[in-house]
Amino acid sequence: MFNKNLKLIIAGLIIAFSVYQFIEGNIGNGIFLILLSLIFIFLYFRNEIILLAFLRMRKQDLTGTKNWLDKIKNPEGALTVKQQGYYNYLHGIIFSQTNLTQAEKYFKKALKLGLTMDYDVAMAKLSLAGISMQKRRKREATMLLNEAKKLDKNNMLTDQIKMMQQQLKKI
Repeated sequence: MFNKNLKLIIAGLIIAFSVYQFIEGNIGNGIFLILLSLIFIFLYFRNEIILLAFLRMRKQDLTGTKNWLDKIKNPEGALTVKQQGYYNYLHGIIFSQTNLTQAEKYFKKALKLGLTMDYDVAMAKLSLAGISMQKRRKREATMLLNEAKKLDKNNMLTDQIKMMQQQLKKI
């Protein structure tokens, strides 16, 4: 895994060499090098380790997800701001199984850094509402549930929200 700025530098050098190949008359080499540089540009915006961690998460393999995330030694240097948000979001999901305090910290940091998809923001707020309910903070849980309900435009989380609202009435 390369630093995020190093990926752009490598892409720039490849593009410069492809321009040289065009000038020399090697059109095929130039086109191939431009396509090669697009891989580095893509990996700047979509980090390869985060993508592999999401693949592990889809298979419900939390230890595999944790192993992939542990390969990122310096998240601030290797990831863009949105990628750092998803890095913390994945850590929040992992720690929500074992350590609620740690999970709360990661979810709040993910929301602060920003998540791209409304569904992910709604899921993070729903998880924070569940943690608040566990810690007997009814007002905060109600507020987070209402925010999650507004963000859930495709009604994918309605069952979980309704269930949590019923549990909230018991507190």
